[in-house]
Amino acid sequence: MSLWRYLTLLLATAVYICKAEKCDHRVDLQLGHAIIGTTLRMKLLLFTRDTIHCGSLLSHSNLSANPNFNLSRPTTFVIHGYRPTGSPPNWADQITELLLARKDLNVIYVDWNYGAANLNYFKVVENTHKAAHNLTAFVKKMQEHGASLNDIHMIGISLGAHISGFVGANLNGSIGRITALDPAGPQFTGAPPEDRLDPTDALFVDALHTDIDALGYREALGHIDFYANGGTDQPGCPRTIFSGGSYFKCDHQRSVYLFFESLKHTCSSRAFPCASYRDFLDGYDIDKWKDVLLKMGQTKTFFFTNTKSPFCMTNYRLDVVIWNEEVHWGYITVKLHGNGTDAVANIDHKASEFKKYTETALFATFDTNLLSVKRMSLMFSTGNVFQPKYKLRVLRVRLTHLERDDRPLCRYDLILSEDKEVTFSPLPCQESDF
Repeated sequence: MSLWRYLTLLLATAVYICKAEKCDHRVDLQLGHAIIGTTLRMKLLLFTRDTIHCGSLLSHSNLSANPNFNLSRPTTFVIHGYRPTGSPPNWADQITELLLARKDLNVIYVDWNYGAANLNYFKVVENTHKAAHNLTAFVKKMQEHGASLNDIHMIGISLGAHISGFVGANLNGSIGRITALDPAGPQFTGAPPEDRLDPTDALFVDALHTDIDALGYREALGHIDFYANGGTDQPGCPRTIFSGGSYFKCDHQRSVYLFFESLKHTCSSRAFPCASYRDFLDGYDIDKWKDVLLKMGQTKTFFFTNTKSPFCMTNYRLDVVIWNEEVHWGYITVKLHGNGTDAVANIDHKASEFKKYTETALFATFDTNLLSVKRMSLMFSTGNVFQPKYKLRVLRVRLTHLERDDRPLCRYDLILSEDKEVTFSPLPCQESDF
């Protein structure tokens, strides 16, 4: 073959590959678009394991036009929320990659940036119903071509959660699952179920709340609702307006990054069913938290996180029995020491009551998961600066891992002088102390 023919063939092959791999991109608007206001236009971008980094446009009327769209595979829709600056979400690529790494799916990114980019939030809320109507028609078309509604999963972020709910309601709650990531609160709080996401919108609805005191929805919306750190201020997020835009969006967006961690399986956060965040902090019914099954129509669950990834924390139950004659109130700090690694839990949300021969159950959450506890430290404090210093005479302390079946660790006959740390080597508890 001559050099000329070789170069011609090489160029033709390159042109063919470029055409075959033509990618459609998410709509990227400017703040100016949001100031003027945008009219709803929606496009659906398909990603598969063969096209993870190359989205292709789906036709709303001709599903066979895209050869990568295989209706025998399960389909997950990702629906973003309000876009006041017009830019696409910075997490869009990552969620596609994580979903496809976990399972062979059709991932459809629902791009309604035209309609979501508008400084007039009330107009954007109106557009959620229009977007849901458009998406419902597409899902019905999928069903006509043999797709099972049970194999459809919608992941809605903020306003996208309510769009998912409207689609589910239009389909009589027959889609398989809706996952709501910090569903939007403004204009939806207090609304009846037909005007927001609710448990009847899918066979299974789960919601993760991270900003219930600002941009998110406070009450339960699904069959099971997860409240990270009580659903309000997230660790590591700025606390003052001087931090700029992150002050407004960090708590709200944390739901997305916590969801990412659940997809990565780098670590797992154990959530505990409880009636309220206060009961959760108080360790209410802590002995019933392990292996709790979802038996009711709606369940609230709570968990703590770290300030950054990996967000998961490790949960223990700490039981303390004292033999002081007088009742004492105070706080406990627990440190666990492993092979060169320490973990700390400050049980200080309120003063705990310690009464003679009465077991005080405390919920201790540690920032690090130690595979083996070699030594343990305790410190008792009352927080009373001008009062006499007390001594807590501990008859027994027991530490129980709530996520592993490790044998509980015990120590007997300790004296905890106020504000002084005591370190010791715990031993496996006797059977009678379980």
